[in-house]
Amino acid sequence: MNADMTYKKIYWTDHVKLKMRQYGLSKGKLLNLLAKPERKEQGIAPQTVAVMTANKSYSKVKKPSGEIWLMYADTDNLRKIISAWRYPGISKPGEPIPIPESILKELENINGEYE
Repeated sequence: MNADMTYKKIYWTDHVKLKMRQYGLSKGKLLNLLAKPERKEQGIAPQTVAVMTANKSYSKVKKPSGEIWLMYADTDNLRKIISAWRYPGISKPGEPIPIPESILKELENINGEYE
């Protein structure tokens, strides 16, 4: 386990549970992304972090390339998983996080759930 995740209780917001169903993402896949991200950026919301991994295919059927993103916020003993999404393209490090407009609007409507 990554030292960054040690002793942190994971809290899954209702928003991320909805997005997990929408994008076909499992808790296991997202926990693995938290433990071993390919890239880490500042999140779009204050005091949040966004992590990314490339969408990998282990079958013979070619899946479209893209990225899986997860945004979270940390407190002393709690890690709140705020949102997760699939990005169909390949983003460049250091550029703004490619978050779908629908997720941005939904996050704006959540009154302090991630703070």
